[in-house]
Amino acid sequence: QVQLAESGGGLVQAGDSLRLSCTASPQMSDRQFNYLSLAWFRQAPGKEREFVAADMWTGRLRYAASVQDRFTISRDSAANTVYLQMNDLQPEDSATYYCASGSTTSSKASDMDNWGKGTLVTVSS
Repeated sequence: QVQLAESGGGLVQAGDSLRLSCTASPQMSDRQFNYLSLAWFRQAPGKEREFVAADMWTGRLRYAASVQDRFTISRDSAANTVYLQMNDLQPEDSATYYCASGSTTSSKASDMDNWGKGTLVTVSS
């Protein structure tokens, strides 16, 4: 079973940037890692879990409209790591961010097979 662990969250001011990382374990080959669809979700208190970005195993990238121009998802297969570069952060981006992996081309939360435990991002105005 794939284990995922996020890092990189913190407290920042509006307009700042953060890069979140999510590393899979145990270590797998870069070929195996490339077969995974990877995604980021976020959840704020009292809100439903929200899709943020996905990098499908087919190579297709998808972003939520609210982050389309500011966030970038990428992966380093040799390091078994997926990143979320977040620029121009706004208070509305404050949430716990979760990474997830799956074996299909779906980016729905219900279709993901593995989840990290989250990293907290807080953006002050």
